[in-house]
Amino acid sequence: MEEMNARTKLLIGEDQLQRLKTKKVAIFGIGGVGSAVCEALVRSGIEHFALIDHDTIEPSNINRQLIADTTTVGLKKVDVMKERILKINPHATIDCYPCFFLPEKETQIDFSSFDYVVDAVDVVTAKIALVVICERLHIPIISSMGTGNKLNPTLLEVADIYQTSVCPLARVMRYELKKRNIKNLKVVYSKEIPIRPSEQLFSEKKKPTPGSSSFVPPVAGFIIASEIIREFLTLKK
Repeated sequence: MEEMNARTKLLIGEDQLQRLKTKKVAIFGIGGVGSAVCEALVRSGIEHFALIDHDTIEPSNINRQLIADTTTVGLKKVDVMKERILKINPHATIDCYPCFFLPEKETQIDFSSFDYVVDAVDVVTAKIALVVICERLHIPIISSMGTGNKLNPTLLEVADIYQTSVCPLARVMRYELKKRNIKNLKVVYSKEIPIRPSEQLFSEKKKPTPGSSSFVPPVAGFIIASEIIREFLTLKK
């Protein structure tokens, strides 16, 4: 049987492949973006993961999350993602944290063991906390901005948070990080103007649930994985 990383090795060589196998990446949020990040990283040779998410899989996740199908509904996302990673690479090591991350949870997670952090969570408080912690501990981090209400993955870009535009979540993050004197943050964001969800599906008193496509969140996840791998390999863009 051909080695699973044989094609990757043709691109980067044996030494760099072995280097990837030593790295540990923490993915906060195992949804449409985060599950794609995990998938691409393990298939690229990363062998050590920390998965942080408190959610269970719901039927509404099936349209965009790699771990979601009719057989996984009701199961914890971190557990299903762990099983999927191990099916791809049985040698992988995975730490699961089935919790909702907030600043007070920092001491429950060993950040010092991470070589890279992926912020793929939806809650602004958690996103800010992750950036602040990584800044203090000098851990590389990349954050996903909003991928809901979008249909065009070709409008996704990698940029510093202070160079972003259009994205409402990025606007909030710029404001909050500036207050905290955070000078930079690598993000993946979309320049697509958000599509307004169909109002007839929601009560006027309830905040509309973002619509989602099967391709924008995963593409954002694959872009994030690409950035991480290339940084580990010190390849130029």
